[in-house]
Amino acid sequence: MDLRQLRYFVAVAATRNFTRAAEQMHIAQPPLSRQIQLLEEELGIQLILRNSRPVRLTEAGRIFHEQALQVLHRVEQMKNSAKQSALSLRQSISIGFVASTLYAGLPMLIRMFRQRYPETDVHLVELGSIQQITELKSGRIDLGFGRIRSRDTSVARTVLHEERLVLAVPPSSPLATTPQNLTLRDLGDQRLIVYPKEPRPSFADHVISLLHDQGIPLAEIHEVRELQAALGLVAAEMGVCIVPAAARLRSDVVYRLIADEQATSPIILSHRLNDDSWYVVAIKQFIAEMYAQNPSWLVFETNGFSPIQEIAKNDEHMLSPLGPPLNSPPFSP
Repeated sequence: MDLRQLRYFVAVAATRNFTRAAEQMHIAQPPLSRQIQLLEEELGIQLILRNSRPVRLTEAGRIFHEQALQVLHRVEQMKNSAKQSALSLRQSISIGFVASTLYAGLPMLIRMFRQRYPETDVHLVELGSIQQITELKSGRIDLGFGRIRSRDTSVARTVLHEERLVLAVPPSSPLATTPQNLTLRDLGDQRLIVYPKEPRPSFADHVISLLHDQGIPLAEIHEVRELQAALGLVAAEMGVCIVPAAARLRSDVVYRLIADEQATSPIILSHRLNDDSWYVVAIKQFIAEMYAQNPSWLVFETNGFSPIQEIAKNDEHMLSPLGPPLNSPPFSP
């Protein structure tokens, strides 16, 4: 097996056509077909179903294609790193993120990384959690920070911490002033605003699932594209919205902590499986250092009281979703 065979195979998988793949690789079709045949013979498995139009990958071919993309990406990284080292050029990494992580630890983390590695360029790409998995496997990004759990076995995931959820309500709402802790059942018959509208699955589906799991009826569900729009509609008294605790962006909206134990949203670090690149190790170390500082967005204040303390006062077991005590980091590398 050699890299040329992998490139030919990836070209066929992308074009679904041997002729177009040969044109793309600037080679005649017969030798391209022969190289893929030799590859299949070496592996002892069929990778491509040739009797379909367009051609399709077998299940083994699909898995092999994912791995081939990663191998070719790593080869390009090796080539670029060697060239950069020889020419003293800057290295770069690409990080995918969901927008709500900008209101928690991501800015602090990026500042730490850039201060420690000033010669490395950091490119931030806003992507949905599921999009990040696809882009990691294709090599277009190197790390991802999302909120939706994935079952893809080619991607390693670490839950950094479970962030508490709060309910954003208009100041005129009775939910804004009730002295009791709010629960998910208090949302019954409310007009719920969720985001993002697309791509799905997303944080919107996580919120809807929390309510459906408890059989809580809603008067209406209104979908919007982004968090800012959702909070704007809350301020306009068009409904209520569940948001991560760190994402409290408007002063004309009241934020009430949701006391249910399951009312959390994970912040998840993702990278390619078995990727021990220096930047993965560095990012994990910086995350541990960041949580050790107990930053303000981790211990938040809502409506003039500490919701964490209020929950602890009413039910000490409610602190369990937050993981370790507040004076120690929820994550360690």
